[in-house]
Amino acid sequence: MPDAPSSAPRAPRRPVTTEHHGRTKVDDFDWLRDKASPEVVAHLEAENDWTTARTAHLADLRETLFGEIKARTRETDLSVPTRVRDHWYYGRSFEGREYGASCRVPVAGPDDWTPPQPAEDARPDEPALPGEEVLLDLDELARGHDFFSLGGSSISPDSRLLAYATDVVGDERYTIRFKDLDSGGLLDDEITGTLGGGTWDRAGEHLYYTTVDETWRADKVWRHRVGTAQADDELVFHETDGRFWVGAGRTRTDRYLVIASGSKTTSEYRFLDADAPELGFRVFAERVEGVEYSIDHAVIKGADRFLVTHNAAGPDFELGVAPTEPTPREGWTPLVPHDPAVRLEDVDAFAGHLVVHQRSEGLTQLRIIELDDDEHSPTGLGDDYLVEFDREVYTVGSGSNPRFDQPTVRLGYVTMAVPSSVYDYDVRTRELTLLKQAAVLGDFDVDAYEEHRLWAPSTGGERVPISLVVRRDARADGSPVPLHLYAYGAYEMSSDPSFSIARLSLLDRGAAFAIAHVRGGGELGRRWYDDGKLAHKQHTFDDFAAAARHLVAEGWTTADRLVGEGGSAGGLLIGAVANQAPDAFAGLVAQVPFVDPLTSMLDASLPLTVTEYDEWGNPEADPDAYDTIAAYAPYDNVVDQPYPRILAETSFHDTRVLYVEPAKWVSRLRAEAPASDVLLKIEMSAGHGGVSGRYQAWKDRAFTLAWILDTLGLAD
Repeated sequence: MPDAPSSAPRAPRRPVTTEHHGRTKVDDFDWLRDKASPEVVAHLEAENDWTTARTAHLADLRETLFGEIKARTRETDLSVPTRVRDHWYYGRSFEGREYGASCRVPVAGPDDWTPPQPAEDARPDEPALPGEEVLLDLDELARGHDFFSLGGSSISPDSRLLAYATDVVGDERYTIRFKDLDSGGLLDDEITGTLGGGTWDRAGEHLYYTTVDETWRADKVWRHRVGTAQADDELVFHETDGRFWVGAGRTRTDRYLVIASGSKTTSEYRFLDADAPELGFRVFAERVEGVEYSIDHAVIKGADRFLVTHNAAGPDFELGVAPTEPTPREGWTPLVPHDPAVRLEDVDAFAGHLVVHQRSEGLTQLRIIELDDDEHSPTGLGDDYLVEFDREVYTVGSGSNPRFDQPTVRLGYVTMAVPSSVYDYDVRTRELTLLKQAAVLGDFDVDAYEEHRLWAPSTGGERVPISLVVRRDARADGSPVPLHLYAYGAYEMSSDPSFSIARLSLLDRGAAFAIAHVRGGGELGRRWYDDGKLAHKQHTFDDFAAAARHLVAEGWTTADRLVGEGGSAGGLLIGAVANQAPDAFAGLVAQVPFVDPLTSMLDASLPLTVTEYDEWGNPEADPDAYDTIAAYAPYDNVVDQPYPRILAETSFHDTRVLYVEPAKWVSRLRAEAPASDVLLKIEMSAGHGGVSGRYQAWKDRAFTLAWILDTLGLAD
């Protein structure tokens, strides 16, 4: 075994100078971009060696943490079955296996809406339900690969064919294959280079799928006829605007195929009527800059209608109704008018009701709107109400509701103390039935933990919501505790409260965990997002620092026992705060961090750059955007100052945030702030989502948690 390195690797400076708008930028470490270079690979391996050496004292703790995660997890388990046409579908996991299997059994009859209860302790060679059919054995598909990801699977309308997509590299380029479920064999059809799975047409003769261009933008929708070669596939739609992504889907009624084309600020839908295919795909409403909308097919008072969720009437969206024909926005009649206190996010249409996904005061909500066929009802809408929950902080959402005629709504509910729970809500009786709550083995007790919603004052007079969980006995005397603070803050993506078995290992050692719902996310509506993007991006960083300082001021923790964490765009947040508020934290974890945004946004050939202009700005064309990004870019603003301990984690095959960004950042931190304690951990066989396989994922999280606990002073 080679000796452990005695010092951190030092990347040599090789300056590259660029000029834009009269501004000069010098990049000493851009040579690390060449992933085919043996010198670059050797440097990255040296970084891993140094990280291994610097964390060797945590090896036993990592094993302990992995053991705790494993011991608390029911390894042989099943998901709640979901009805799709004439079968119940469910997933199985098995002790000792990384990936598990997807299965199905026939329904008992057309009115069978009560999901069967599989035997949770069934061995891998035993059926969990009578008549079980194994559709995909994921461990078998993953055999021989260092990485494996199932990108999606779709059953044909006649339930005979299964289309599924796999990635065995980590670069999110998938291959679609077709399985004959009658024979169990694969068809000769194989579609390579796709972005995930596909969508069947109603007849089950064609599969629609998307491919990406050289910048990894989904730009083309194709139609594949089963039994033919990919070379013969028909290009259905090509999006030529570099800011827009495309995707294809089918309405729950099975009548309409839709192609969605959207940027960060604008959208446009095309639809194909299966009852009139000769009309081809038609544009529902021409794109108008700044107008976002989506459509779903509903039947209201016996008439076909498109439901339109849109922001043409206000930034927090309105639910309108329109004919199932091309209809400009002037023809969208309001069903749920715009309300600045309620952010409408989506709507699902069923035969007897609508389910509206919305949020208010930072919390998710499910709204049921019953449909009324009474001739005296002017709108066709009946009772309108929320599915209520009594916790102070929670997350609720619906999913696995594929049948248009189903009378129940499958929903998920979770808090930071209550494990993920699956319910069926019967719209007819208004009864909520718990179907399954994720098991936590051992002596876990929900009541041992307390949850809180706090509000931190920040710039501009804003109040930043914070969701917090801690063991009751850890704060029994009201004294400060070590605290782990997480945030994301971009793309209007909300970091809603959730449960984590791995997190229990931190909580049960006396630490608290909190989420700062910073601007740039969508927790408080569209304005919360708009106030944390483009020229207002600095607010995201202000909010995170404000949340940290508020937790200290209110006596929850102290700065020397506070660790922040964020990933991807949240890693940009971590990098910016490291420069701007280093005294607020003892340590920072940056996962697949977007820490070199100026370089990336100046290069339109890189994956995602052009589509990201609406989020970050276009510094190549706009000097103001250049100056804004340059002012906060973590890599460009490293200075010689005391930094908190930093752990950066990335993956060699990441196509969203290239490994070179954290590699350069770490190198510059070492060069400019030589006293800094900074580590880089790079997975050499993974992509943006990290390693594949649950056991390896647990080991990776145990690594990070051990570092966090060590920084919090809880490693003993």
